Amino acid sequence: MKITANDPKRQTWLPVPDKSDFPIQNIPFGVFLTRDDVITIGTRIGDTAIDLGALHQLGYFEGIPLTDDIFLQDTLNDFISDGKKTWRLVRNRIAELFDVKDKSLQNHDEHKERVLFAMDEIEMQLPVQVGDYTDFYSSIEHATNVGTMFRDPDNALLPNWLHIPVGYHGRSSSIIPSGIPVHRPLGQKLPKGADNPKLGPSRLVDFELEMAFITTDANHLGEPIPIDEAEDYIFGLVLFNDWSARDIQKWEYVPLGPFLAKSFASSISPWIVTLDALEPFRTDSPKPLKKQLEYLQYKGKKSFDIKLQVAIQPEDKVETVVANTNFKYMYWNMSQQLAHHTINGCPVNSGDMMGSGTISGPTPDSYGSMLELSWRGEKPVKLKEGGDRKFIEDNDTVIIRGYCENKDIRLGFGEVSTKLLPVFKKQ
Repeated sequence: MKITANDPKRQTWLPVPDKSDFPIQNIPFGVFLTRDDVITIGTRIGDTAIDLGALHQLGYFEGIPLTDDIFLQDTLNDFISDGKKTWRLVRNRIAELFDVKDKSLQNHDEHKERVLFAMDEIEMQLPVQVGDYTDFYSSIEHATNVGTMFRDPDNALLPNWLHIPVGYHGRSSSIIPSGIPVHRPLGQKLPKGADNPKLGPSRLVDFELEMAFITTDANHLGEPIPIDEAEDYIFGLVLFNDWSARDIQKWEYVPLGPFLAKSFASSISPWIVTLDALEPFRTDSPKPLKKQLEYLQYKGKKSFDIKLQVAIQPEDKVETVVANTNFKYMYWNMSQQLAHHTINGCPVNSGDMMGSGTISGPTPDSYGSMLELSWRGEKPVKLKEGGDRKFIEDNDTVIIRGYCENKDIRLGFGEVSTKLLPVFKKQ
């Protein structure tokens, strides 16, 4: 089925600011609270939020096999379960309805009053109920930098790294949408020169610039997903800040990997941009440095050219952009990650989230964490209004942005913005 929603020549009758992340060619999906305190599933064009629940009730999705309440829920999980054919039909229909040539909704003021909201009239929610969350470690630049810092620079990558997409099972309960602040975590740390650990607040809180993909129901227990089918089960992507506490992590990660250092919070952008919308921005993945096993070998372009940026904004000060990188640098792509995740028969469900792992590029200004940007604190990052940062300080806000652009269109993800508060104290 053709993706008609992606027509770069399509114009909309809704106002869209110049350089908006949300032209009519995007049509992402999210969940928001309306001005009437109703939670609904919606989309966005420009700075206008569109209530898909109301649109469906008014009959605008006639002919598409949807249950009556599919958009009247507080998560996208059931809609995602309907599969790629339904997602594509819905996006195509939305594009038609908001095309400048289509008058069916455009000339119906009463319906527009029910369906359309200004962004400042709504409150974005977590778009999916995340049943399971896996975080990968798939940037060769990031893995090399970390290995160089903490192990042998001549053998920075562990022996398995070039053979499998390394990952670990994360904590879904602490995944939050943009705008929700997080507290500096407590945990065990081993002070330099000490024999025994102490409990205390992390002094090395860090962001991790990532993206995450959302899956649909994909397989039964025991059934692997072939790599050439993996994208059929990926709904879309969000920006992802996988907060980390480096001092806690250093003490706890041997032998079983990250635990409290990662589980205190992970922040996502609220709009899920579909894989269909990203189709015009496909690009080649990095070439393998070692021959990969057959189940990880793929054909075609499986990566996407997504420009990514991180800024730090101290309280009451202007932001400083500290990194610019690109999703295309990922050594292991999403299809490989999902194929590996299920090769043992692990079932994947609707709303599951898979983090890419920190995305670092080849140059020092394209590193995806303060650990790398400040090189363990040895090279503090200068801020615009004076001062510097080795790691994230209390009341700093970390902002991650991402967008795609070619000669025809530009679309993006908005941002994920999160403020770090001091250690939690019971009132």
